[in-house]
Amino acid sequence: MLHRNLGQAEIQRLNYERYHYPCPIVQKRTHAVYIKATTKFSDAKTGEIAGLHRHSVSRWAQCYQTGGFESLCQYNYGTNKSELENYSGSILNSFTQRPPMSAREAKSRIEEMTGISRSPSQVRTFMKHHGLRYIKTGHIPAKADTEKQQQWVKTTLEPAIQEAKNGDCHLLFMDAAHFILGPYLCALWCIARLFVKASSGRNRINVLGAVDAITNTTFISAQTIVSFLLQLRQHYGDMPLKIVLDNARYQHCKLVEETAKELNIALLFLPSYSPNLNIIERLWKFAKKTILYAKYYETPAKFHLAITDFFQGINQKYNHELKNIMTLKFQFFKNENVLIYPV
Repeated sequence: MLHRNLGQAEIQRLNYERYHYPCPIVQKRTHAVYIKATTKFSDAKTGEIAGLHRHSVSRWAQCYQTGGFESLCQYNYGTNKSELENYSGSILNSFTQRPPMSAREAKSRIEEMTGISRSPSQVRTFMKHHGLRYIKTGHIPAKADTEKQQQWVKTTLEPAIQEAKNGDCHLLFMDAAHFILGPYLCALWCIARLFVKASSGRNRINVLGAVDAITNTTFISAQTIVSFLLQLRQHYGDMPLKIVLDNARYQHCKLVEETAKELNIALLFLPSYSPNLNIIERLWKFAKKTILYAKYYETPAKFHLAITDFFQGINQKYNHELKNIMTLKFQFFKNENVLIYPV
């Protein structure tokens, strides 16, 4: 029992709040105080019923007697402030200028800056609390010109996309890829670290491909570009055809340009160093991830067969994946996202 008698109104409120108060922690405390107010149970028995330690029962009963119901509603969980918060501005500024490669490196640098030593797990928690994530870096061509890319998209690509959507032409993205027989390492969910066998010697297969910007239909050929243009013209009939491609020398040669002109094919050459504007690059990445990552092919023949089978059935087997990755959305890189890591 509590040391003072409670009125009927107080008991009714405790009875109500132990089930209806929005915070389950306060519900548990209220339940313990209600039991102590209406029974002669010991603190240990009350704690067993309410799910609290007997010392907690005694504490909250005392709090209620001195502070009333409002004292049961106060809780300060998660409000402890790390010493590192006093230096968070300088730490985050340093990490923004030169991101740490590991929690151990971050720990060492924080200790140098502040004199405060924390474990790697505590440093990791601090970084996550401030929005830092462990993200794999990407790479971009050093000579890429974002302004030229944006201008090209606005004046050349977007009108072509609109024509294709209106049914006035077909728009394709074309490129060549070179698949090399060798180990492609990746991360796997596994119990122990696994090792991928590396084939001896070097063998590769060259693939020339094009992707329809609207239907995502994929065309793959091992022929020359001139032969591939003829194949595409034959497939699409007389409708105007526009092809986005990079500035590789063999695609910029006079023979290719003259053949395209004869076939009524407009070649839309990308700005220099702009693989991010060619959606077929995403196809090559998806292909390598699907058929090469963590895979071992005993012979070049099996390697070639795997690639051939993949592309022959890609429009049927991977239609859903293609719709997700072959969108007409393009990423532009800003200087503030580019890291020049000191060496």
